[in-house]
Amino acid sequence: MAVTELRNVSKSFGSVRVIEPLDLTVENGEFMVIVGPSGCGKSTLLRMVAGLEIPSDGQILIDGTDVTGKEPSDRGVAMVFQTYALYPHMTVRENMAFGLEMAGMPKAERERQVLTAARTLQLEDYLDRKPRQLSGGQRQRVAIGRTIVRDPKVFLFDEPLSNLDAELRVQMRLEIAKLHRELGATMIYVTHDQVEAMTLATRIVVLRDGRIEQVGTPSELYADPDSTFVAGFIGSPRMNLVPAMVQGGDGAGHALVDVPSLGLKGYRAPLRDPHAALPGEAVFGVRPEDLIWTMEGETSDIALTCEIVEDLGSNVFLYNAASRDASIVAELPRGVHPAPGDTVRFRISDGTSYLFTEAGVRI
Repeated sequence: MAVTELRNVSKSFGSVRVIEPLDLTVENGEFMVIVGPSGCGKSTLLRMVAGLEIPSDGQILIDGTDVTGKEPSDRGVAMVFQTYALYPHMTVRENMAFGLEMAGMPKAERERQVLTAARTLQLEDYLDRKPRQLSGGQRQRVAIGRTIVRDPKVFLFDEPLSNLDAELRVQMRLEIAKLHRELGATMIYVTHDQVEAMTLATRIVVLRDGRIEQVGTPSELYADPDSTFVAGFIGSPRMNLVPAMVQGGDGAGHALVDVPSLGLKGYRAPLRDPHAALPGEAVFGVRPEDLIWTMEGETSDIALTCEIVEDLGSNVFLYNAASRDASIVAELPRGVHPAPGDTVRFRISDGTSYLFTEAGVRI
Protein backbone atom coordinates (compact mmCIF):
# COMPACT_ATOMS: atom_id res chain seq x y z
CA MET A 1 0.00 0.00 0.00
CA ALA A 2 1.76 3.17 -1.22
CA VAL A 3 -0.01 5.61 1.08
CA THR A 4 1.96 8.86 1.30
CA GLU A 5 1.60 10.98 4.44
CA LEU A 6 2.90 14.44 5.26
CA ARG A 7 2.67 15.14 8.98
CA ASN A 8 3.11 18.72 10.16
CA VAL A 9 5.57 19.31 7.31
CA SER A 10 6.99 22.80 6.79
CA LYS A 11 9.87 24.30 4.84
CA SER A 12 11.91 27.46 5.30
CA PHE A 13 14.78 28.89 3.32
CA GLY A 14 16.64 30.98 5.85
CA SER A 15 14.11 33.30 7.47
CA VAL A 16 11.58 32.82 4.65
CA ARG A 17 8.95 30.14 5.25
CA VAL A 18 7.67 28.83 1.94
CA ILE A 19 5.56 25.95 3.28
CA GLU A 20 3.52 26.47 6.42
CA PRO A 21 3.00 23.42 8.68
CA LEU A 22 0.55 21.12 6.91
CA ASP A 23 -0.87 17.61 6.98
CA LEU A 24 -1.79 15.69 3.85
CA THR A 25 -2.54 12.03 3.06
CA VAL A 26 -2.41 10.61 -0.47
CA GLU A 27 -4.19 7.28 -0.55
CA ASN A 28 -2.94 4.17 -2.31
CA GLY A 29 -3.69 4.34 -6.04
CA GLU A 30 -4.87 7.94 -5.85
CA PHE A 31 -4.11 10.61 -8.44
CA MET A 32 -3.52 13.69 -6.29
CA VAL A 33 -2.97 17.00 -8.07
CA ILE A 34 -1.41 19.96 -6.25
CA VAL A 35 -2.49 23.16 -7.96
CA GLY A 36 -1.86 26.82 -7.30
CA PRO A 37 -0.34 29.99 -8.74
CA SER A 38 3.37 30.41 -9.35
CA GLY A 39 5.33 30.80 -6.12
CA CYS A 40 2.76 29.11 -3.87
CA GLY A 41 5.19 26.31 -2.88
CA LYS A 42 3.73 23.38 -4.83
CA SER A 43 7.01 22.28 -6.45
CA THR A 44 8.83 22.62 -3.12
CA LEU A 45 6.21 20.34 -1.56
CA LEU A 46 6.74 17.74 -4.29
CA ARG A 47 10.51 17.96 -4.01
CA MET A 48 10.26 17.22 -0.29
CA VAL A 49 8.33 14.03 -1.06
CA ALA A 50 11.00 13.14 -3.64
CA GLY A 51 13.85 13.78 -1.17
CA LEU A 52 15.32 16.64 -3.23
CA GLU A 53 14.47 19.04 -0.38
CA ILE A 54 14.51 18.18 3.33
CA PRO A 55 11.61 19.51 5.46
CA SER A 56 12.48 22.05 8.11
CA ASP A 57 10.00 20.27 10.39
CA GLY A 58 7.65 17.32 10.25
CA GLN A 59 7.66 13.81 8.83
CA ILE A 60 7.08 12.22 5.42
CA LEU A 61 5.92 8.60 5.40
CA ILE A 62 5.63 6.35 2.33
CA ASP A 63 4.03 2.95 2.72
CA GLY A 64 4.14 3.44 6.51
CA THR A 65 7.91 4.05 6.57
CA ASP A 66 9.39 7.36 7.69
CA VAL A 67 11.50 8.50 4.72
CA THR A 68 12.13 12.07 5.91
CA GLY A 69 15.88 11.62 6.11
CA LYS A 70 16.32 9.04 3.36
CA GLU A 71 18.02 9.57 0.02
CA PRO A 72 15.74 9.93 -3.05
CA SER A 73 16.88 6.55 -4.38
CA ASP A 74 15.78 4.84 -1.15
CA ARG A 75 12.23 6.23 -1.05
CA GLY A 76 10.55 4.14 -3.71
CA VAL A 77 9.56 7.19 -5.75
CA ALA A 78 10.25 8.26 -9.32
CA MET A 79 9.92 11.79 -10.68
CA VAL A 80 9.04 13.24 -14.08
CA PHE A 81 10.45 16.74 -14.54
CA GLN A 82 9.19 19.67 -16.58
CA THR A 83 12.33 19.68 -18.75
CA TYR A 84 12.36 15.92 -19.61
CA ALA A 85 15.99 15.61 -18.35
CA LEU A 86 16.94 13.07 -21.03
CA TYR A 87 20.54 12.24 -21.91
CA PRO A 88 20.98 13.60 -25.47
CA HIS A 89 23.75 11.15 -26.44
CA MET A 90 21.72 8.09 -25.43
CA THR A 91 18.95 6.36 -27.37
CA VAL A 92 15.44 6.05 -25.97
CA ARG A 93 16.25 2.49 -24.92
CA GLU A 94 19.41 3.59 -23.12
CA ASN A 95 17.68 6.53 -21.43
CA MET A 96 14.96 4.28 -20.08
CA ALA A 97 17.38 1.58 -18.95
CA PHE A 98 20.04 3.85 -17.42
CA GLY A 99 18.62 3.97 -13.90
CA LEU A 100 18.18 0.21 -13.85
CA GLU A 101 21.76 -0.28 -15.03
CA MET A 102 23.04 1.96 -12.24
CA ALA A 103 21.05 -0.13 -9.78
CA GLY A 104 22.86 -3.27 -11.00
CA MET A 105 19.90 -4.96 -12.70
CA PRO A 106 20.92 -7.73 -15.14
CA LYS A 107 20.77 -6.77 -18.83
CA ALA A 108 18.04 -9.27 -19.76
CA GLU A 109 15.75 -8.00 -17.00
CA ARG A 110 16.48 -4.39 -17.96
CA GLU A 111 15.52 -5.10 -21.55
CA ARG A 112 12.30 -6.83 -20.50
CA GLN A 113 11.18 -3.90 -18.35
CA VAL A 114 12.09 -1.33 -20.99
CA LEU A 115 10.08 -3.20 -23.63
CA THR A 116 7.10 -3.51 -21.30
CA ALA A 117 7.15 0.23 -20.59
CA ALA A 118 7.66 1.03 -24.28
CA ARG A 119 4.57 -0.98 -25.20
CA THR A 120 2.53 0.82 -22.54
CA LEU A 121 3.61 4.22 -23.90
CA GLN A 122 3.62 3.27 -27.60
CA LEU A 123 7.36 3.90 -27.90
CA GLU A 124 8.38 0.57 -29.43
CA ASP A 125 9.18 2.16 -32.81
CA TYR A 126 11.40 4.84 -31.23
CA LEU A 127 13.67 2.81 -28.96
CA ASP A 128 16.75 3.31 -31.15
CA ARG A 129 16.24 7.03 -31.72
CA LYS A 130 17.92 9.80 -29.77
CA PRO A 131 15.96 12.59 -28.05
CA ARG A 132 16.70 15.16 -30.79
CA GLN A 133 14.82 12.89 -33.24
CA LEU A 134 11.64 12.97 -31.15
CA SER A 135 8.78 15.42 -30.77
CA GLY A 136 8.10 17.12 -27.44
CA GLY A 137 5.30 14.69 -26.63
CA GLN A 138 7.48 11.69 -27.44
CA ARG A 139 10.28 13.02 -25.23
CA GLN A 140 7.85 13.41 -22.37
CA ARG A 141 6.66 9.84 -22.87
CA VAL A 142 10.29 8.69 -22.68
CA ALA A 143 10.69 10.60 -19.40
CA ILE A 144 7.56 8.88 -18.07
CA GLY A 145 8.83 5.53 -19.34
CA ARG A 146 12.04 6.02 -17.41
CA THR A 147 9.97 6.21 -14.22
CA ILE A 148 7.73 3.25 -15.10
CA VAL A 149 10.65 0.83 -15.49
CA ARG A 150 11.68 1.50 -11.91
CA ASP A 151 8.28 0.26 -10.69
CA PRO A 152 8.10 2.94 -7.97
CA LYS A 153 5.63 3.06 -5.11
CA VAL A 154 4.80 6.68 -5.95
CA PHE A 155 5.02 8.59 -9.24
CA LEU A 156 5.80 12.31 -8.95
CA PHE A 157 5.11 14.77 -11.79
CA ASP A 158 6.46 18.34 -11.65
CA GLU A 159 4.52 20.38 -14.26
CA PRO A 160 5.37 17.81 -16.97
CA LEU A 161 3.23 19.37 -19.72
CA SER A 162 4.10 23.06 -19.40
CA ASN A 163 6.67 22.93 -22.24
CA LEU A 164 4.21 21.42 -24.73
CA ASP A 165 1.89 23.22 -27.12
CA ALA A 166 -1.88 23.22 -26.51
CA GLU A 167 -2.70 20.22 -28.71
CA LEU A 168 0.08 18.09 -27.22
CA ARG A 169 -0.96 19.03 -23.68
CA VAL A 170 -4.44 17.65 -24.34
CA GLN A 171 -2.99 14.47 -25.84
CA MET A 172 -0.55 13.95 -22.97
CA ARG A 173 -3.27 14.57 -20.37
CA LEU A 174 -5.23 11.71 -21.90
CA GLU A 175 -2.15 9.48 -21.97
CA ILE A 176 -1.29 10.18 -18.33
CA ALA A 177 -4.89 9.54 -17.27
CA LYS A 178 -4.87 6.25 -19.20
CA LEU A 179 -1.50 5.32 -17.65
CA HIS A 180 -2.87 5.88 -14.15
CA ARG A 181 -5.87 3.70 -14.90
CA GLU A 182 -3.69 0.90 -16.30
CA LEU A 183 -1.04 0.96 -13.57
CA GLY A 184 -3.30 1.76 -10.62
CA ALA A 185 -0.30 3.53 -9.10
CA THR A 186 -0.18 6.36 -6.60
CA MET A 187 0.55 9.60 -8.44
CA ILE A 188 1.22 13.12 -7.16
CA TYR A 189 1.11 15.76 -9.86
CA VAL A 190 1.98 19.46 -9.62
CA THR A 191 0.59 22.08 -12.01
CA HIS A 192 -0.53 25.70 -12.16
CA ASP A 193 -3.13 24.76 -14.80
CA GLN A 194 -6.54 24.19 -13.22
CA VAL A 195 -7.78 22.44 -16.40
CA GLU A 196 -5.09 19.78 -15.94
CA ALA A 197 -6.07 19.48 -12.29
CA MET A 198 -9.79 19.12 -13.03
CA THR A 199 -9.33 16.54 -15.80
CA LEU A 200 -6.69 14.33 -14.15
CA ALA A 201 -7.23 14.36 -10.40
CA THR A 202 -8.92 11.96 -8.07
CA ARG A 203 -8.52 14.76 -5.53
CA ILE A 204 -7.06 18.25 -5.78
CA VAL A 205 -5.02 20.20 -3.25
CA VAL A 206 -5.34 23.95 -3.77
CA LEU A 207 -2.21 25.61 -2.40
CA ARG A 208 -1.87 29.32 -1.65
CA ASP A 209 1.19 31.01 -0.13
CA GLY A 210 2.45 27.71 1.29
CA ARG A 211 -0.90 26.84 2.91
CA ILE A 212 -3.54 24.32 1.92
CA GLU A 213 -6.61 26.31 0.97
CA GLN A 214 -8.87 23.31 0.29
CA VAL A 215 -8.70 19.59 -0.56
CA GLY A 216 -11.43 17.77 -2.45
CA THR A 217 -12.55 16.07 -5.63
CA PRO A 218 -12.76 18.26 -8.73
CA SER A 219 -16.56 18.40 -8.49
CA GLU A 220 -16.42 19.30 -4.77
CA LEU A 221 -14.02 22.20 -5.33
CA TYR A 222 -16.06 23.46 -8.28
CA ALA A 223 -19.48 23.24 -6.63
CA ASP A 224 -18.56 23.89 -3.00
CA PRO A 225 -15.51 26.20 -2.70
CA ASP A 226 -14.40 27.23 0.79
CA SER A 227 -13.10 30.65 -0.23
CA THR A 228 -13.04 33.28 -2.95
CA PHE A 229 -9.53 32.09 -3.82
CA VAL A 230 -10.72 28.56 -4.62
CA ALA A 231 -13.88 29.87 -6.31
CA GLY A 232 -11.81 32.13 -8.54
CA PHE A 233 -9.06 29.62 -9.23
CA ILE A 234 -11.15 26.56 -10.09
CA GLY A 235 -13.26 27.00 -13.21
CA SER A 236 -12.69 28.56 -16.61
CA PRO A 237 -13.77 31.28 -16.98
CA ARG A 238 -13.45 32.02 -13.27
CA MET A 239 -16.40 32.65 -10.98
CA ASN A 240 -17.75 36.21 -11.03
CA LEU A 241 -17.01 37.79 -7.62
CA VAL A 242 -18.46 41.23 -6.86
CA PRO A 243 -19.02 43.36 -3.72
CA ALA A 244 -22.37 43.00 -1.98
CA MET A 245 -24.27 44.22 1.10
CA VAL A 246 -26.14 41.76 3.34
CA GLN A 247 -29.47 43.13 4.58
CA GLY A 248 -30.32 40.13 6.78
CA GLY A 249 -31.67 36.61 6.49
CA ASP A 250 -35.04 35.26 5.42
CA GLY A 251 -35.15 32.59 8.14
CA ALA A 252 -35.18 29.85 5.51
CA GLY A 253 -31.47 29.41 4.82
CA HIS A 254 -30.94 32.47 2.60
CA ALA A 255 -29.27 35.84 3.00
CA LEU A 256 -30.95 38.89 1.52
CA VAL A 257 -28.27 40.76 -0.40
CA ASP A 258 -27.95 43.89 -2.48
CA VAL A 259 -25.42 43.83 -5.31
CA PRO A 260 -25.30 47.42 -6.59
CA SER A 261 -23.03 46.71 -9.57
CA LEU A 262 -25.55 44.15 -10.87
CA GLY A 263 -28.68 46.05 -9.92
CA LEU A 264 -29.76 43.32 -7.49
CA LYS A 265 -31.83 44.28 -4.41
CA GLY A 266 -32.91 41.81 -1.76
CA TYR A 267 -31.64 38.85 -3.76
CA ARG A 268 -32.02 35.55 -1.84
CA ALA A 269 -28.54 33.98 -1.80
CA PRO A 270 -28.35 30.44 -0.35
CA LEU A 271 -26.24 30.09 2.81
CA ARG A 272 -23.81 27.23 3.34
CA ASP A 273 -24.63 27.37 7.06
CA PRO A 274 -28.15 28.68 7.76
CA HIS A 275 -27.05 29.62 11.28
CA ALA A 276 -23.93 31.54 10.26
CA ALA A 277 -23.48 35.09 11.52
CA LEU A 278 -24.13 37.43 8.61
CA PRO A 279 -21.68 40.23 7.84
CA GLY A 280 -22.71 43.64 6.58
CA GLU A 281 -20.32 43.74 3.64
CA ALA A 282 -19.74 40.59 1.61
CA VAL A 283 -18.70 39.17 -1.75
CA PHE A 284 -21.37 37.75 -4.07
CA GLY A 285 -20.36 34.98 -6.48
CA VAL A 286 -21.97 33.38 -9.52
CA ARG A 287 -20.42 31.30 -12.28
CA PRO A 288 -20.73 32.40 -15.95
CA GLU A 289 -22.72 29.29 -16.90
CA ASP A 290 -25.25 30.00 -14.13
CA LEU A 291 -26.22 33.32 -15.71
CA ILE A 292 -29.04 32.23 -18.01
CA TRP A 293 -29.70 34.38 -21.09
CA THR A 294 -33.30 35.56 -21.27
CA MET A 295 -35.35 36.77 -24.21
CA GLU A 296 -37.45 39.91 -24.19
CA GLY A 297 -40.50 39.44 -21.99
CA GLU A 298 -38.95 36.67 -19.87
CA THR A 299 -38.19 37.14 -16.17
CA SER A 300 -34.62 38.32 -15.57
CA ASP A 301 -32.44 39.37 -12.64
CA ILE A 302 -29.70 41.49 -14.18
CA ALA A 303 -28.91 43.47 -17.30
CA LEU A 304 -25.38 43.61 -18.69
CA THR A 305 -23.94 45.88 -21.33
CA CYS A 306 -21.97 43.88 -23.86
CA GLU A 307 -18.35 44.97 -24.23
CA ILE A 308 -16.73 41.94 -25.85
CA VAL A 309 -18.09 38.63 -27.14
CA GLU A 310 -15.67 35.70 -27.13
CA ASP A 311 -16.80 32.92 -29.48
CA LEU A 312 -14.92 29.67 -28.84
CA GLY A 313 -17.14 27.58 -31.09
CA SER A 314 -18.58 25.30 -28.44
CA ASN A 315 -18.99 28.18 -25.97
CA VAL A 316 -19.79 31.86 -26.33
CA PHE A 317 -18.99 34.33 -23.54
CA LEU A 318 -20.06 37.92 -22.97
CA TYR A 319 -17.68 40.21 -21.07
CA ASN A 320 -18.91 43.27 -19.21
CA ALA A 321 -17.23 45.68 -16.77
CA ALA A 322 -20.20 46.73 -14.65
CA SER A 323 -17.90 48.85 -12.48
CA ARG A 324 -14.25 49.15 -11.46
CA ASP A 325 -14.85 46.38 -8.90
CA ALA A 326 -17.09 44.13 -10.94
CA SER A 327 -15.99 42.54 -14.19
CA ILE A 328 -18.67 40.07 -15.25
CA VAL A 329 -18.52 37.11 -17.63
CA ALA A 330 -21.70 35.36 -18.76
CA GLU A 331 -22.17 32.36 -21.00
CA LEU A 332 -24.41 32.83 -24.03
CA PRO A 333 -26.22 30.20 -26.10
CA ARG A 334 -24.57 29.32 -29.39
CA GLY A 335 -25.84 31.60 -32.11
CA VAL A 336 -26.46 34.56 -29.79
CA HIS A 337 -23.98 37.33 -30.68
CA PRO A 338 -24.87 40.75 -29.21
CA ALA A 339 -22.96 43.75 -30.52
CA PRO A 340 -20.78 45.92 -28.27
CA GLY A 341 -23.05 48.34 -26.42
CA ASP A 342 -26.12 46.07 -26.53
CA THR A 343 -27.97 45.38 -23.28
CA VAL A 344 -28.36 41.67 -22.56
CA ARG A 345 -30.54 40.33 -19.75
CA PHE A 346 -29.94 37.26 -17.61
CA ARG A 347 -31.53 35.40 -14.73
CA ILE A 348 -29.47 33.62 -12.08
CA SER A 349 -30.09 29.88 -12.05
CA ASP A 350 -31.84 28.90 -8.81
CA GLY A 351 -29.54 28.01 -5.92
CA THR A 352 -26.30 28.64 -7.81
CA SER A 353 -25.04 31.85 -6.20
CA TYR A 354 -22.40 32.01 -3.45
CA LEU A 355 -21.73 34.37 -0.58
CA PHE A 356 -18.38 35.08 1.06
CA THR A 357 -17.13 37.40 3.77
CA GLU A 358 -14.96 40.35 2.79
CA ALA A 359 -11.98 38.26 3.92
CA GLY A 360 -12.94 35.63 1.35
CA VAL A 361 -14.43 32.93 3.63
CA ARG A 362 -17.52 31.12 2.37
CA ILE A 363 -20.70 31.57 4.42
